[in-house]
Amino acid sequence: MSDGIKQAVIESLKQIKGPDLEGNIVSLGLVSDVFVSDGRVAFSITVPAARAQELEPLRQAAEKVVKEVDGVENAMVALTAERAPGAARNTPPAPKPAPRPAQRAPEEQAADKPGVPGIKHIIAVASGKGGVGKSTTTANLALGMAANGLKVGVLDADIYGPSVPRLFNVSGRPETVSGRVLKPLEGYGIKVMSMGFMVEEETPMIWRGPMVISALTQMLREVAWGDLDVLVVDMPPGTGDAQLTMAQQVPLAGAVIVSTPQDLALIDARKGLNMFKRVDVPVLGIIENMSYFMCPDCGSRHDIFGHGGARAEAERLGVPFLGEIPLTMKIRETSDAGTPIVVSDPEGPVAAIYKTIAGEVVATIENAATSTDRVAPKIVFD
Repeated sequence: MSDGIKQAVIESLKQIKGPDLEGNIVSLGLVSDVFVSDGRVAFSITVPAARAQELEPLRQAAEKVVKEVDGVENAMVALTAERAPGAARNTPPAPKPAPRPAQRAPEEQAADKPGVPGIKHIIAVASGKGGVGKSTTTANLALGMAANGLKVGVLDADIYGPSVPRLFNVSGRPETVSGRVLKPLEGYGIKVMSMGFMVEEETPMIWRGPMVISALTQMLREVAWGDLDVLVVDMPPGTGDAQLTMAQQVPLAGAVIVSTPQDLALIDARKGLNMFKRVDVPVLGIIENMSYFMCPDCGSRHDIFGHGGARAEAERLGVPFLGEIPLTMKIRETSDAGTPIVVSDPEGPVAAIYKTIAGEVVATIENAATSTDRVAPKIVFD
């Protein structure tokens, strides 16, 4: 059955013209191997990195025709600039940093960024682009920290596309404690605050920068968080107003960067990493999400989007590599159902990966906080 669907998918993709309207993406060899499992299809399309944004409609067209194939329930399609195995990667060397004033001591930086009463550490989970599984990673990392015995909260800073309410299966309006102070909602023992609690899920947010900044400030500082060991902030993708507001006005203990293995995602991940560097926020490490696909039918491993790109990038930039999260249907299904895999399958192998990464992140920020010299983890550019 899967072989029949796979062949039908390949035939349908022959309808999609190549990047320059010559031939089709199949005949041009741009489509990776197609994987089919229980009606779900996954593959990538190789395009030049410089044309990624321009060719997004090509990806959408491919996804659309595949979803119309009989027997296909869902499709996961990504653009990638990943080379074929064994091909040269012509990766540019890390850029030389421009001369800059000496970095101020962490104590001086913290004085400019008042903390939030009751919260011991605040960390950001960020990505340079959308679609890399950042919010799912945020939820499972937070749950992994809670499983390790910590008091944890999650702030959904994605004003335009809040997804934390669905991930934690929480809905309703926050109660007012006093004045403008709101009581956070709670899911699986995690305190949660999100713009998704304030507006209907289908309501578009058409806000300019000052309104976004005001909303983020209120959700951070006018919420009765109580005593928390860690507040995990799910940052919106990119490097815009929301990201800069959090980085410049909040005493972040550090940031975790989420990327997928392919070159296109890594290009954007570098932007996010460099933003935190410019505002003196330590980068705690990089996570490679959707690192590899484990076929549930045959048990074999497939590198649909390439593999190892985030690890190589972490080594190149001199930041920790925190680990690889596999691409599994179970992660997506549990996330969509509001039962993240760390709570729905707490003893499973994927939950163990999230818990291990969560432990490493917490250990890093705890060690930095108790270090006598209080030197933040450094980003080294060769």
